[in-house]
Amino acid sequence: MRGKSQMQSIKLSVLDLVPQYNDVPPETALQEAIRLAIHSEAWGYDRYWAAEHHDLEGLACASPEILLSHIGARTQRIRLGTGALLLPHYSPMKVAESFHLLSCLNPGRIDLGIGRAPGGPAHASMALSGNFLQHVADMPTSMDALIKFFEDGYQYEGHPVKARPIPKEPPQVWMLGTNEKGGKYAAEFGTGYVFGHFMSEQDGARVLRAYREEFRPGKLRHFPETLVAVSVICAESEEKARSLTPPASSPIVNSLVGHPDKIQCELRKLQRTLGNSEFLVHCPIPDYEARLESYRLLAGQRC
Repeated sequence: MRGKSQMQSIKLSVLDLVPQYNDVPPETALQEAIRLAIHSEAWGYDRYWAAEHHDLEGLACASPEILLSHIGARTQRIRLGTGALLLPHYSPMKVAESFHLLSCLNPGRIDLGIGRAPGGPAHASMALSGNFLQHVADMPTSMDALIKFFEDGYQYEGHPVKARPIPKEPPQVWMLGTNEKGGKYAAEFGTGYVFGHFMSEQDGARVLRAYREEFRPGKLRHFPETLVAVSVICAESEEKARSLTPPASSPIVNSLVGHPDKIQCELRKLQRTLGNSEFLVHCPIPDYEARLESYRLLAGQRC
């Protein structure tokens, strides 16, 4: 459980890119991801999400659903999901089958976060799925098919097709994005929306307001729900936190950096502005132990 801190009223979750820090082998990076998920559950985080990337040096997770299956066997409560699974690369039926299976193995604990990015260099994308730009253009059709599989209403040439095994509780579906276009997809298909605040220069309040106003209820979700992905570097002192900041070449637009009390205050301000129900926290500290400590402090834990 979380410590007795002001953070108790702010829901927190973990976003892990599964990095290979200091040239460690992928085996080590994956064990660190598992360790982070196990600690996150113990510290009261609501979700652990792993990202998908392809042929990017220093990142060790091309198939987050496989990693989540392993983590599910090592944990009991924490929700497990993708941040994000890159749908343009895949068949909607295959995705639905995989996440139905995960949902059967981990009842009531699976999230499917969907993204539209290639997740790697151009040639890797072409090797993986061919014409990626065409697949992105086909995204509305793919999303429609995926949602219908989860609603058990998909048909091919008039014949019902099911993505078996069918769990008692389907995965929660979320769309990830950094602008209004991603929010429009989420609203149109009745999914939750995750706004990538730490990777966006857009007005988050406007983006999320548009999603809420345009949301169409469906069988999977009756009301709009928003998560906000933030980058946090938390340490026991402001000076220590500043020393852990990654190089300026990092793709992160902004990070919340500082002592836990300062981070708490900043998150509350951001929540009042954006109206989100939960924060999905990415910690870009290039050191496994310091990263783990940052999550511990953020959760309000005591040694």
